[in-house]
Amino acid sequence: MTETVFTYAAPGLKFGRGASDEIGWDVEQLVATAGSARRVLLVTDPGVAATGSPDRVAASMTARGLDVTVFAGARVEPTDASLEEAVAFARDAGPFDAVVAVGGGSAIDTAKAVDLLLTNAGSLMDYVNAPVGGGRAPEHPLLPLVAVPTTTGTGAESTTICVLDVLALKVKTGISHARLRPTLAVVDPDLTMTQPAMVTASCGMDILCHALESWTARWFGDFDAKEPEQRVPYSGANPIADMWAEKSLSLLAGAFRTAVRDGSDREAREQMALAATFAGLGFGNAGVHVPHACAYPIAGRVRDYRPEGYPADEPIVPHGMAVVMTAPAAFALTHEASPERHRRAAELLGGDGEPLPAVLRGLMRDVGLPSGLAELGYGGADVDDLVEGALKQQRLLATAPIAVTAEDLATVFRESLEHW
Repeated sequence: MTETVFTYAAPGLKFGRGASDEIGWDVEQLVATAGSARRVLLVTDPGVAATGSPDRVAASMTARGLDVTVFAGARVEPTDASLEEAVAFARDAGPFDAVVAVGGGSAIDTAKAVDLLLTNAGSLMDYVNAPVGGGRAPEHPLLPLVAVPTTTGTGAESTTICVLDVLALKVKTGISHARLRPTLAVVDPDLTMTQPAMVTASCGMDILCHALESWTARWFGDFDAKEPEQRVPYSGANPIADMWAEKSLSLLAGAFRTAVRDGSDREAREQMALAATFAGLGFGNAGVHVPHACAYPIAGRVRDYRPEGYPADEPIVPHGMAVVMTAPAAFALTHEASPERHRRAAELLGGDGEPLPAVLRGLMRDVGLPSGLAELGYGGADVDDLVEGALKQQRLLATAPIAVTAEDLATVFRESLEHW
């Protein structure tokens, strides 16, 4: 028996310039029955805090009589240690009636972890996906979570995933459960105007891969039939996710290069914000596959790479950059499963008869991304280690349209060492 049912879910959405100015009203509706205290935890990171956006969001809430506590210590690319620090702060400062995240995917994912552990017993690693962690499901509902993205790409405002690096294992993994999906996503393109060019490029590649991976994912009806309690949020490619992915790709084709070249272009920023939102609504239900599975060890095993526009205090491979590094080779691998979908994706991205890998490499070059894994510090001797890390991401690889072997992954990594 094969699956005949797919599921679809999404947060409430408020989109548009100035939408973040209305957060006070939005949160007030969510905590209307919380009593007189109506306490809110706002989670952000130091870089975003410096822009003043979290202060404006907090002011919108205090103007409505809400009691706001700010945690500005979220880490770019969260780790188990940074999430535990945030949870400890929240437990000491609580209780709270709602959580608001202002920032990129790192701040939003930090807020998800905090919300989870404010409302459910146990440790962080209890909930991390197996086999890295215990894979435990939350027993209790979470507090209302409002996600206010300040970057365009992660899709964290739409998804059920919290991504983190487990430092001791040098692997990036996640926590996945439907209860982690934010209650409301407030997408204000004006908050993205301060993104540096490389942040825009990296986050934009995350949008791109979210859309491409959900578009090319294994079709939901090709999975084995499941009982209701066995279904996970990532159900495979399906008609609704397809609609969002196609629109996201077409928006990217028109706005991505402009947004990187001229960050002050408000129309391009708005189109990128829409593309990110649409991609999140798609992959948040269909899922992602090979590029994301490969990205986790690329980011987790970084040695010395420090990209422009990101904190320089320690090495980092930003998530979107890590994902797209293997995307051309990954989509060459999956092409055989659905040639027509791969061709259609290339067309949507403006390719003139070029295969999808070539279109991707041209876009990567145009927005100034590194030329391959070698530029990030990896070589042929690292391939086996990277394959081992990718194989741990079976939840993602299961969504691939083909059965992916260790040899396949080794080929993908080797072909991604140098793109040009």
